[in-house]
Amino acid sequence: MNHKLLLVEDHEMNREMLTRRLEKLGYKIVSASDGEQAVAMALEEQPDLILMDMSLPVVDGFEATHRIKASTLTSQIPVIALTAYVHEFDRVRALEAGCDEYETKPIDMNALIGKIERLIGKTSSSSSSPSSCSCQ
Repeated sequence: MNHKLLLVEDHEMNREMLTRRLEKLGYKIVSASDGEQAVAMALEEQPDLILMDMSLPVVDGFEATHRIKASTLTSQIPVIALTAYVHEFDRVRALEAGCDEYETKPIDMNALIGKIERLIGKTSSSSSSPSSCSCQ
């Protein structure tokens, strides 16, 4: 079964690179470029998991995650924060907003895939060997 992921990233190059890498591993990717779109797409697409950049235009990732987790229609969807914010305060803030996991940029693809698989309960592993992603 292909799991559907909502990738929320405002930088087009990062969004395209992550999309290619995740699709290569068998995930179906839908994307949004700001927090307001993310909330609407979470409701519309009902993805298995959301990868949420925290620094977004219109509505930031913290508020978008809070809105997604506040809705009974989307509250069960796991959210992984993707951010260049590396301080403990930022990690705590993301988790308090409702994120289930936290991954700093540049993204370690092996760590990210492990978190995705754990959160969606995927037990099969891909034969591809992801390494790192230079997403900033």
